Amino acid sequence: MSPELQAPAGRRGFLKGAAGALAVPAAALVGVGASAEPARADAGGLPDFAPVPAAAAGPKVNEAGYYVGRIAGNLYWVTDSYYQAMFLTTPRGVVLVDAPPTIGHNLLRAIDDITRANGRPGRVTHLVYSHSHADHIGAAGLFGTDVVRIAHAATAGLLARAADPNRPLPTVTFHDTYRLKVGGETLRLAYHGPNHSPDNIFVHAPEYDTLMLVDVLYPGWVPFRNLAVSQDIPDWIKAQSIAMDYPWETFVGGHLGRLGVRADGALQIRYMDDLEASTRSAIASVDPAPFFAKYGAQGNSWAIFKTFLDAVADAAAAPVAAKYTGVLAAADVFTRDNAWTLLESLRIDAGVLGPFGVHP
Repeated sequence: MSPELQAPAGRRGFLKGAAGALAVPAAALVGVGASAEPARADAGGLPDFAPVPAAAAGPKVNEAGYYVGRIAGNLYWVTDSYYQAMFLTTPRGVVLVDAPPTIGHNLLRAIDDITRANGRPGRVTHLVYSHSHADHIGAAGLFGTDVVRIAHAATAGLLARAADPNRPLPTVTFHDTYRLKVGGETLRLAYHGPNHSPDNIFVHAPEYDTLMLVDVLYPGWVPFRNLAVSQDIPDWIKAQSIAMDYPWETFVGGHLGRLGVRADGALQIRYMDDLEASTRSAIASVDPAPFFAKYGAQGNSWAIFKTFLDAVADAAAAPVAAKYTGVLAAADVFTRDNAWTLLESLRIDAGVLGPFGVHP
């Protein structure tokens, strides 16, 4: 029997209800990662934010709070409208990529749905970790001790430090590339350097024209707050282009309720290009004098930094949020936070220092 993960009281009901509000019926979607717009997912709007375009929503979750569907052939995906996992069914068992805790035991139910229908064994024999973060692999403990857990070598070190029983250490690690072959099915794992995290890997299913890369591309949505809370912003931006260099037609991003197509990747890259151009312009155009005048006499250096940087982020975000609202979901929610983080990266990583440059 699989070990249990304890969930906060009422969490399942909350997630189920909220996921239903985000989803549109699967029949309303045309193909994988559909961009058709039968209706807005949030037609009535919210008091604080713009409506979510229907193109950003995924298929409707079932009564248990999950959706499972075929990507192609023996490759499947499962989502609760917040997180995603991917799995292959084989004659020898199931290969699962990631185990998000918000999906939790529904991973077992989804795998059982598929393997009972196709007559293949339902036991998870191999579990691939995309990276070490608990929100993506925090239900790994559900699959017992016999599963082969595969990850980048850096993931092993990070998990050893975390000492989290819900994230057991990998049993197989690699540094650059790893070819996983199970029951006639193949996944190609590759490490292209740090991006969102120091250990985040690319998972390619070449036979099914599918790429899984977590916390880098967000089909239909702007990136999560502060550019996905990424630890290396220049390489996180670079990873988007590396992903587009792969030959894929379907993209699994690890978050939200639908799969992606190549147009989604190109759209996010345009969003980031626009955000960078706007941020560079704002650094050059926002006058720092009022902030030095207001807080300099107090000797409050942090207040000068905060108010100037906040003003630059506001100026940078405004035209980009306006351009992409209705195009990318939550453009009005996180673009300002994303501009602030990009501003810091431009200052620290690219040397675009604005008024904090070399003193004359």
